[in-house]
Amino acid sequence: MSENILEINNLTKAFGGLTVLDDVSFSLSPGERFGLIGPNGAGKTTVFNLLSGVYSVDSGKVVLGGKDITDLPIKSRIGLGLSRSFQNIRLMPHLSVIENVMVGQHSQANSVSNLLKPINWMKNNNWRQKAMDALEETGLEIDPDITVSELPYGIRKKLEVVRGLMSSPKVLMLDEPAAGLNPNETQELANFLHDISDKGVTLLLVEHDMNFIHALCERIAVLNFGSKIFEGTPDEVTKDSAVLEAYLGTSEVG
Repeated sequence: MSENILEINNLTKAFGGLTVLDDVSFSLSPGERFGLIGPNGAGKTTVFNLLSGVYSVDSGKVVLGGKDITDLPIKSRIGLGLSRSFQNIRLMPHLSVIENVMVGQHSQANSVSNLLKPINWMKNNNWRQKAMDALEETGLEIDPDITVSELPYGIRKKLEVVRGLMSSPKVLMLDEPAAGLNPNETQELANFLHDISDKGVTLLLVEHDMNFIHALCERIAVLNFGSKIFEGTPDEVTKDSAVLEAYLGTSEVG
């Protein structure tokens, strides 16, 4: 039996005859911090959309915790331990901190459209306690009853991660978590995520900030034009000729 928590085997995806992902494979061990990088249009977001069930797979397989989830709907994947956050913060600024975290539990069992219906779920004491526990366990010391609009941007980024933990994921997928952060906030987020992975959550992230990648990730895979051209450590990636060629003309690898 495989010891990997997540296996991506030979994933391929095309749109209108254009192949955007071509035979991509990699795997993650439990508790690992794994980065996915590449130039714009390399296929990183497509990988995330295939893993989370937004897109269907043309060929290949996705295995989570030993179970084939390739053809499962989004809700089933969440229930089996796959959670995702997005590049653009999707917190609800008019709701409180604790209510935003509770949304993570609500959306595990309901469609996003149901969030616009009567808010009886906000009165669920079990969900509220679980949200309070999530804030405490991650060390995010903020007033749970203030509105999100009052929070600094860097804290909002952390809060979105906490919300993603409400479904008790085995694997948390993060789409450019450091986007828009200053260097101090970036380092704080790296430390924050490191602590979360130390608690057993496997992290898979798409990121452009190589300082962030170096501070957090143990291994990375590099995509270019839909193909994986490298897999290894952050230190190794900056010395690989194929990666350097893919990034030729950019200011940095990331």
